[in-house]
Amino acid sequence: MNNVTLDTEGHPLDIYLRVDRLPHIWCAGCGLGSILGSLLRGLVDSGFDMKKVALVSGIGCTGRAAGYVKLDSFHTTHGRAIPFATGLKLANPELKVVIFSGDGDLAAIGGNHLIHAGRRNIDMTVICVNNFNYGMTGGQFGPTTPWNARTTTSRRGNIESAFNLPHLAAASGAVYVARWTTAQIRQLERAIKEALLKRGFSFIEVISPCPTYYGRMNQQASGLDQMRHYRANSVVKHGANPSEVDIDLEGQIVVGKFIDIERPYLPE
Repeated sequence: MNNVTLDTEGHPLDIYLRVDRLPHIWCAGCGLGSILGSLLRGLVDSGFDMKKVALVSGIGCTGRAAGYVKLDSFHTTHGRAIPFATGLKLANPELKVVIFSGDGDLAAIGGNHLIHAGRRNIDMTVICVNNFNYGMTGGQFGPTTPWNARTTTSRRGNIESAFNLPHLAAASGAVYVARWTTAQIRQLERAIKEALLKRGFSFIEVISPCPTYYGRMNQQASGLDQMRHYRANSVVKHGANPSEVDIDLEGQIVVGKFIDIERPYLPE
């Protein structure tokens, strides 16, 4: 047998990760590891002093990311990531404040805080990972679950209309709004860098697999199945009207940069 020499230098992002807390708890096929990597690379490429970066999350699968990064990070209560981040920013405007949380945390119990942070144009960046269900608590339907999609609490198909998150963010006043999936990871990295450098309330929705619950119940039993679906159905439309980018169960997923404007922000 040939001797194998292992790479002892580690991964370039290890210096920003609490490697003592790995392996992570995320399911096989989940997109959260890739998205967190994109965020860290975006932060590095943006040239921020990592000692002045604060990462805030709420409750849910996505919220666990705060415990894996070697930054000033805060795992807050359910739905309260944005008001907590607002307090950080107002108390210390020099901080680069990033919210990294899920669709249930940010758009359901935290929805009121989302729209008012957009209205005030608070200088922060929101990365909203959308897997169309409450993955951590059993796969229930949530505010972004598409019409007729099956979940553990909508066995015959969801009968409620879903939020169009880019439209919600844009209508609230966000100055930067984009959407990508985990099948366009390089485009996502570039969007995160742009959003981080934007002054004001920036919002990126990232469509991510949840094979354990949502995928398994909607004929996409593995993370790879969901990634294939993203690749086959994603359509890039930069500058698209956010009101026209709803996601249907079997329809197209419109991705791209939808909003990039300037307006007064807080705190200036």
